[in-house]
Amino acid sequence: MKDDQTIQVPLKKVAIIGLGFVGLPLSMMFVRKGFQVIGIDYDIVKITALQDGKSYIQDLSDADLTEALQSGRWQVSADYASLAGADSIIICVPTPLSPDNSPDLSFLTDTCTKLAPLLRSGQLVVIESSTYPGTTRDVVQPLLERSGLAVGKELYIGYSPERIDPGNRSIAFSDIPKIISGITPACAQQLHEIYSQVFEQVVTVSTTEAAETAKLLENSYRFINISFINEFAQLCDRLNINVWEVIAAASTKPYGFNAFYPGPGIGGHCIPVDPLYLQWKAAQAGINSRFIELSQQVNEGIPTYLADRIEQELLDGKKLTGAHILVYGVTYKPNIADVRESAAIPLISRLLHRGAIVHYHDPFVSQIKLEDGTRLQGVELTQERLEQADCVLICTNHDVMPVDRIASHSRFIFDTRHSFSLNAPADMKAKLVTFGDGTQ
Repeated sequence: MKDDQTIQVPLKKVAIIGLGFVGLPLSMMFVRKGFQVIGIDYDIVKITALQDGKSYIQDLSDADLTEALQSGRWQVSADYASLAGADSIIICVPTPLSPDNSPDLSFLTDTCTKLAPLLRSGQLVVIESSTYPGTTRDVVQPLLERSGLAVGKELYIGYSPERIDPGNRSIAFSDIPKIISGITPACAQQLHEIYSQVFEQVVTVSTTEAAETAKLLENSYRFINISFINEFAQLCDRLNINVWEVIAAASTKPYGFNAFYPGPGIGGHCIPVDPLYLQWKAAQAGINSRFIELSQQVNEGIPTYLADRIEQELLDGKKLTGAHILVYGVTYKPNIADVRESAAIPLISRLLHRGAIVHYHDPFVSQIKLEDGTRLQGVELTQERLEQADCVLICTNHDVMPVDRIASHSRFIFDTRHSFSLNAPADMKAKLVTFGDGTQ
């Protein structure tokens, strides 16, 4: 557009709103690249911890935060007034689902409403929160335009989907290609200017809608395929075929096959949520994604299926009332402390509902909140607890899981992650059942 302006000066002062699993690592990366960074979060507990150099995210150490504080280039606050002087503002607030599985943009809209009166000419605002196509243009832009600033001339707005993978140390954050977009070409150019200074590769797409949808495609792809392999594992159970052997055999094909693996269900901050944002948007347009709908049904049914299997294997189909079940691992993936949308929580709820006595141990999580709102405290993984348990249920296979100790002192292990079939000692005397091993 001919009214668009081009960048004259690199942006060097960044504000990041939302210091969670996305915003805090992003803050640290900008600090390491030489930016002045202001971190904003409404949670005073988080702000206090950060000011004391205490990390609540496993991928960042206390030393990382202390180094950032000592650099003089990082400060944190709960006060939006601290945004004064920032050249660019990146929003990384949660976008969860409402109880009816519709998008809950309340954190995002509240942030934009608070932000609008504070904006000044020349600032860039970027949304990184996952959302449905059209959010940046139809929801964010009108709220920020209350500032009176003209988009593309005085105020620059864009969308750049976060791609962080908590616990994954195989690839550096800065090496993950960064998708960017803008409401106007000048907005996109502003995004390119800032992100190209911290990411090795920046990928510009034509519209904010394309960038928003790219994120939903990435996670819908995984949502559908993980749901399919969980359904496939159930089929293999019924057919007395080991799904893990089948996957290993299929994986030898050098093209056209990507392996997905069964488990207790899909969890995390994106994969169980993003496809339902896309499904909601599709419904607004009068269409329906049958793949997403079926995948959601499969995913929601996994905890009940696994509870049925445990009941069948443990008590030959009798009720679980009074059975002692010890769960190992409640996070949604290994080696992190994140329980958002963890499949272990509905599975534990199903077992408790059937009368089982359930305890859990997770080296990263001391307490969980169940579906009915009650809280369950973690326990120590003692020899006595292992020996007393009628079933040791493996939901998350952390690297630190003491496989030998569990194998030596348990009577019955139900493994949803295929961790004992690979690593158990040859003389293991415990009965072992693995989800999808074809032993039903």
